[in-house]
Amino acid sequence: MAKVNKVVLAYSGGLDTSVIIPWLKENYGGCEVIACCADVGQGDELSVVREKALKSGASKVFIADLTKEFIEDYVFPTLKAGAVYEGKYLLGTSFARPIIAKKLVEIARQEGADAIAHGATGKGNDQVRFELTVKALAPDLTIIAPWREWDLDSRSAEIEYAQKHDIPVATENKTYSMDRNIWHLSHEGSDLEDPWNAPKNEMFLISKAPEDAPDKPEIITVDFEKGIPVAVNGQKMDAVALLTTLNEIGAKNGVGIADICENRLVGMKSRGVYENPGGAILYYAHRELEYLCLDRATYHYKETVAVRYSELVYDGMWFSQLREALAAFVDSTQETVTGTVRLKLYKGNIIAAGAKSPYSLYSQEFVTFEHDDVYNQADATGFINLFGLPLKVRALMQAKNDKA
Repeated sequence: MAKVNKVVLAYSGGLDTSVIIPWLKENYGGCEVIACCADVGQGDELSVVREKALKSGASKVFIADLTKEFIEDYVFPTLKAGAVYEGKYLLGTSFARPIIAKKLVEIARQEGADAIAHGATGKGNDQVRFELTVKALAPDLTIIAPWREWDLDSRSAEIEYAQKHDIPVATENKTYSMDRNIWHLSHEGSDLEDPWNAPKNEMFLISKAPEDAPDKPEIITVDFEKGIPVAVNGQKMDAVALLTTLNEIGAKNGVGIADICENRLVGMKSRGVYENPGGAILYYAHRELEYLCLDRATYHYKETVAVRYSELVYDGMWFSQLREALAAFVDSTQETVTGTVRLKLYKGNIIAAGAKSPYSLYSQEFVTFEHDDVYNQADATGFINLFGLPLKVRALMQAKNDKA
């Protein structure tokens, strides 16, 4: 094992990361362990987390409020890109990991640490996301991933280890493996490991099940400025308040539940169910506004970019040159994505109910079925002749060869 003196640990207060603290000290020459808990809007009682880290052997505990930065610098750029992984997953865990790892690096520099540790397992995507961020921002730091080194291969083994080291252990055994932040809540494991099993309604902790949502539709409006959401129902809000408001509205109406058997970066398929009420509303509204404000070629090319952008975020390549270059392209497209979108929410459905923008490319004068003075329909003849010329030439060639 590498010689390290001081380690900054991504700490959540759960069993894994609590056990990691004494394990690091035992297996890395009595090194000092600094715990860093990142608040990305997960709603935990962080004062309890602080005390638990200290009782587990941490020399210091940093609790970083990253919620506003998370939304503005990670969520909104991804929203502007329209990036959705494999058509369903709104990347809630994926873009939370780079901001957490970035904070670990900042604290490591501040405290003179020479290593960073995390509690991600060797089967998942998060190990990649944490470590690629560290490599991009601080390639000199040693990275320690205990799950790839230790022999604590079960929850019971971890609990036994914790009890031997007087580490407080929660008695409840959660049914699902969950990750939560202000953007989403994910569920994995247990009965979800069989893709034939439908999610149980009692599993949902944020959203109502669609059938339990109100019988009356709710109409809302969302305002955007250059692709960034700025107001709900005409009321301007900061990023945290806006997303919190939309989460409440969406959850009440049962929207934003996604069930996907996704392709993990490490090669296996994983079944996940995501609750993403506010995010689903924002993605839908943003797309409706782009329909008005982007020309055909830009919109279609941006769809291609969105797929690649989502893969980069999912794969932990947030700080890659390509992701940054694609973000610059996206920002350019968003210069005119300003306006208001009206939506109807009803029992798990989001339904378009109108959109307007000062930069709308929609012209009733050109598109009307009534009389107009701006469009000469006879022009279509020449256009079709030229546009279809390759088809005509190929057909003539085939006919000639068929006769030969």
